[in-house]
Amino acid sequence: LKSMAHSNIAHTVLVLSGKGGVGKSTISVQLALSLVAQGLKVGLLDVDLCGPSIPRMLGIEASVVHQSDAGWIPVQAAENLHVMSLAFLLTNREDAVVWRGPKKTSMIEQFISNVCWGQLDYLVVDTPPGTSDEHLTVVEKMALLNVDGAVLVTTPQEIAVADVRKEASFCKKTNLRILGIVENMSGFVC
Repeated sequence: LKSMAHSNIAHTVLVLSGKGGVGKSTISVQLALSLVAQGLKVGLLDVDLCGPSIPRMLGIEASVVHQSDAGWIPVQAAENLHVMSLAFLLTNREDAVVWRGPKKTSMIEQFISNVCWGQLDYLVVDTPPGTSDEHLTVVEKMALLNVDGAVLVTTPQEIAVADVRKEASFCKKTNLRILGIVENMSGFVC
């Protein structure tokens, strides 16, 4: 197995939003599962360090990440779906993650360089809300990979739309292509 920085990852998609609570993690999981349903090999990287929810959504919270000489071995959630999240590394998964920027940056760098994904068709990256240091770290460190672009997630509320506009501006400033926008929780009218 090779680390992410040297592995064969054909496509990388970031899931972003300027707002918390809009369903980025849900969209990330659904995107990954949709790709797996097409017979593709998929990695799902949860870099939402203060709210790592991907393992819970997939029912793999009790799983443990193993260490090899080459780095961390991600958890197999299903056939052709492997997951890496800070949630797997916490001693008590109910504890809050209270870290300053440099420690978050270091953990993200480790996720990007020390995870042994092997060969993947897609890597889906679930990010925290905002346009902060964590996002800059992800975009800068993933420059070595084939990053196809970002899927932006919003809800119909004005404040969420305003925040996703800021995320779109972030994408423009960092030369990150916007692949699409998902308006989550938009309701249904009969």
